[in-house]
Parts: sequence; structure tokens; C-alpha cells
Amino acid sequence: MSVLDIRDLQTHFFTDAGVVKAVDGVSFSLAAGEVLGLVGESGSGKSVTGFSILRLVDPPGQVVGGQILFQGQDLAQLSNREMRSLRGNRIAMIFQDPMMTLNPVLRIETQMVEAVRAHERISHAAARDRAITTLAKVGIPSPAERLAAYPHQFSGGMRQRVAIAIALLNGPDLIVADEPTTALDVTIQSQILAEVQELARETGTALIWITHDLAVVAGLADKISVMYAGKIVESGPTGQVLRAPRHPYTAGLLGSIPGHGRRGERLTQIPGMAPNMARLPMGCAFAPRCALAGDLCRKTAPGVSDIGGGQGYRCHYPIATGEGVP
Repeated sequence: MSVLDIRDLQTHFFTDAGVVKAVDGVSFSLAAGEVLGLVGESGSGKSVTGFSILRLVDPPGQVVGGQILFQGQDLAQLSNREMRSLRGNRIAMIFQDPMMTLNPVLRIETQMVEAVRAHERISHAAARDRAITTLAKVGIPSPAERLAAYPHQFSGGMRQRVAIAIALLNGPDLIVADEPTTALDVTIQSQILAEVQELARETGTALIWITHDLAVVAGLADKISVMYAGKIVESGPTGQVLRAPRHPYTAGLLGSIPGHGRRGERLTQIPGMAPNMARLPMGCAFAPRCALAGDLCRKTAPGVSDIGGGQGYRCHYPIATGEGVP
């Protein structure tokens, strides 16, 4: 049985400007120890998908349809009290800004011990020992001494490691990581990515890594789902999607990675901007920016095409060779 099985998830925001379908029919599954890279531009619906899984979407947002099956249990049907017992325990989230996790006026020890004892009846000493062990796992030097520190006494990279440690404290079955390394320098980012990948394999924790950077998930994720305008436009095993993208949007993201093209050439640019989610165009939402779009694309939204090997896409005129936009 999958750890997580998302089926036709729909999360809408009811605003004065209209209904914003931030997540519109998203489906994917995740097995134990598996890492999924959820990729796309800002505003594509990645973070809202993650928040929807943990039922953290605030009004005017609302999950209006679909199923969020966590170990066979539909999270959309649980009460707020039942969800609180799961958050931080069986399901954890790592935020982009670690200060959304850490309280600036409490010592790290207080925050970590409370995170353990909120879900488990154990002594303060036992909870403290677990905190020390977990901090050591994520590469915090002298973890026993650092428990006495406040968040502002850590660097940005170390604060993010502490946030990751808090997410790991109770041995969750699923972690949703919302661009947790975006603000870090490349060296620290590389270290954290390697540590997270190793921890997922060691503990069997399923991981959703939300990012706008395909280069990040290339060495981290087992499979990729590319989002655009609230929908998954391409998904499949990481190597397969990166070697042979079928959707022009995926190819455009790959082409915009520095070093992906030949030396001295300009980076590929996806023309235009992401659409206004309250006023999406008819047909395919990517059509106004797509070099391959035809009349069919502007009239009819494409369905999902399965090409085998776990890879699928939404496109009327896919890239036949899988080598990028001609």
C-alpha cells in the first residue's frame, strides 16, 4: 500500500476576482522511502498542494474535491483534532523559511522536547536524548550544547537543519518539504540535499520536495511531477523525464538551467508569464507561451497521455523526440 495516494485533488480560492483553481485535479502516489520532486514556476500550485495535504489551507482557500489517502485513510474526511494528532507526528512539513517552524524566543531544547511530548508520553530526559540524536543526524555539531541556544544564534543553514530535525523527531511516514533550501548558498544546499536523501532511505520516510529548480531534484528525487496552472502537465521517473521531456513546458524549464545548453549560448527562455489563475485562457493554459501550440490547444484542454514506464503528460502536440523544443 502507498504511503500517500492523491486522487483528483482540487483546492480553490474564492476571491472577489473570481474562483482561483490553485490545484485543479492533481493526482500522484508515493511509496515508503520514495522521493517525489514537485516542480514548477511560482504560482503553479506546488505549495498549495503541499498545504492541502496537511490541511493547512486557510480561507478563502478550500479543498473542494478529491481524496488525500494517507496509508489508506482519507485526510480530507478527518476532524481538526484528528489532523492535529497526525501533523508533526506521522506527517511533517519543512517550510521554506525555518523561522516559520522555530519560535525566536524559545530555546531549541524547549521546542524539540515539546514537539516530542505533544505526541508521546515520555520523560523530558528521554525526549531530550532523542533531540540530541536527531540533531546529530542532520549534521549539527555538538548537539547537546546547541540545544541551549536560541534560533538567532544559528546561521541560516543551521536553522534549516534544526527545522529538518524537528520534522524527523517523531519518525514520520511522510515529509512535505516546501523549497527548504532556496535561501541557502549552494554548498549548504548540496549538503542538506544529500543528508535528506540518505535519511529518507534509512528511515523509509516518503518525501515530497517542492521546488522551482529541476537541477535540485535531478539528483534527489526518484520521480518528478511538473506543475503548471494548477495541473500536473508531466510526470514520471526522474531520469526518464529529464532525458526525454515530452511537454514543451518541461523542456523549457530544462533549457533555462545554466550549463544545460552548449557553452557560450544564451539560455532558453520561456516567453510570457504564468497566467492569471482567476482568468485562465480556454484550452491549454500553456498555449499562449508555447511554440508548438495550434488551434486545438487554444480550444480544448488536453487530457493525460500515458507513454509507459510511469511517464505521462498533458499535451496535444508533445515533443516527439524528447530532446527539447525544436
